[in-house]
Amino acid sequence: MSNADIITAHYAASDRGDLDGMLAPLADDVSWTEAAGFPYAGTYLGPDAVAAGVFQRIQDEWDDYTVAIDEVIDGGDVVVGIGTYSGTYRATGRFFAARVAHVWRLIDHRVVAFEQFTDTELVNRALRD
Repeated sequence: MSNADIITAHYAASDRGDLDGMLAPLADDVSWTEAAGFPYAGTYLGPDAVAAGVFQRIQDEWDDYTVAIDEVIDGGDVVVGIGTYSGTYRATGRFFAARVAHVWRLIDHRVVAFEQFTDTELVNRALRD
């Protein structure tokens, strides 16, 4: 299985709502960075921190939140996913859609680093009344 296949499997697990499948490729010491300005901005260390600080919060705060990845670019130990986020923020009832790029870094078929790039203003508009 190539690194791109591993990341594609992560996205497929996300589509299914399979948290264990989403966390499976993450190294124990993964460094997961959400973009500055994003509601969950910061760097989370380890799969448990990613699950609690990002995935659980998205599940708790959004309706129909999706990550629709259009393209996975195989750069060997660096894989890039490009797509669109969308969802409705429960507290305001506002919908958003924003393009996104994810940069994944892998060593020995394990994700050691992740970084998100997105238009955080489009996301934050959904949070505002």
